Amino acid sequence: MCKLSWSISFVLLIALIAMSYKFIYSGSVSPIRDNRDGRQVLILNTVERDFVLAEMRLFLSSVQAITEGVSNEDMPQVIKAAGKAGAQAAQGGPSSLAGKLPLTFKKLGRDTHKKFDTLALDAKQLGDPQHSLQQLSELMNNCIACHSTYKINIELE
Repeated sequence: MCKLSWSISFVLLIALIAMSYKFIYSGSVSPIRDNRDGRQVLILNTVERDFVLAEMRLFLSSVQAITEGVSNEDMPQVIKAAGKAGAQAAQGGPSSLAGKLPLTFKKLGRDTHKKFDTLALDAKQLGDPQHSLQQLSELMNNCIACHSTYKINIELE
């Protein structure tokens, strides 16, 4: 009886590890990279894809507003624009995304939201347009890394 319990426990542990790997680390990605540009292909449904693309458009519009604010030395505009794309913006996505996006994508997304929050906080506390511009430049490296690494395909239904 004891051997049976240990065997069942071992099988359940292996299943838990496999599921954790799938849903936390690897996500729903194509095992083959895009042959044309080598990016990793994320397989999402239409709702998930629309959410991710809307978040990217929010990032882009925030970057534009931050750039405009910095160029006009309008720090309240910088604070407002950066705050819009901070961690609060990450709320409300489809719950199915958590299991489909690879860990590296999720980390990059969280770091990008965090960088927007830091930019907003520093803009408020320091009021230095040059510092904000430097932070924006560093933040944009996340955008470049994401777009260089991933592309989205719609899953077949």
